Amino acid sequence: MTREESIKIYNSYSRRLFNISLRIVGDSALAEEVMQDTILKYITGPGLFFLPFGIDREKKEGAWLSKTCVRASIDALRKIRRERLFLDEYATTEAPDQIEPAALDETGETPGLDKIKAAINELPGPYRLIVNLILIEGLDYEEISELTGESEGALRTRYSRARKMLAERLGNRKK
Repeated sequence: MTREESIKIYNSYSRRLFNISLRIVGDSALAEEVMQDTILKYITGPGLFFLPFGIDREKKEGAWLSKTCVRASIDALRKIRRERLFLDEYATTEAPDQIEPAALDETGETPGLDKIKAAINELPGPYRLIVNLILIEGLDYEEISELTGESEGALRTRYSRARKMLAERLGNRKK
């Protein structure tokens, strides 16, 4: 692949991949790393050669990159979880929190969309992941099941619980 083609791919997909990863991992530095690794894997790996030429090539290219980015983000979360477990068990200090708090306005309240984002970021990892993949990325249960290796029933249950947690955090309790 030429340098120009690599730059074109980076410019076309970097923002999208960064946002996907950021919603999953909750840390901008880690999201940047995952995004760059995903693009590098595509540029240097055989992924390009398996995609057929034609009109759908760009769509399939984007889908491959997105799917790979989601998987890499999940792997990064698992790595962080393992590191935290190690630190909790063997270290005397706790691991730093990876999620940045949302900005507050003049009244000390989190504005609308920021309040929702903050509530999503406060969810435990598996719940945050399912909410981001369904609501933000627009994936269905079948696609998420393929990505995570979990059953669709388990994902539906987790999503239902995540919605209840979000409603409680946002003060919209359903009775």
